[in-house]
Amino acid sequence: MREVTDRDFDQVVEQAGVPVLVEFWKPGCGGCRALMRELEKLEPDVTGKVLILTMNVEENFQIPAELEVHSLPVLAFYRQGIFERFIGGLGTQAEILTQLRLT
Repeated sequence: MREVTDRDFDQVVEQAGVPVLVEFWKPGCGGCRALMRELEKLEPDVTGKVLILTMNVEENFQIPAELEVHSLPVLAFYRQGIFERFIGGLGTQAEILTQLRLT
């Protein structure tokens, strides 16, 4: 998974040739670490179909503020560079895959 910042977020998301899933997280957040582990398991299943990114909200403020991210962890789904929806922040690899609706 790739870490993105406020500075490169728009460029990375807009230039991705596939939908993008972003986990907003912060250090010390147990739920965030658990979700990150599930995303790491999910990544091989969606390679070439979805780009998975992470953003530390303690180091980046602009994008989380624009999306009004108030609770962590949370997943944001983008299609063709445009925010589409939030996906439930906690879940298993299978639940996340189901919510992505890639089929």
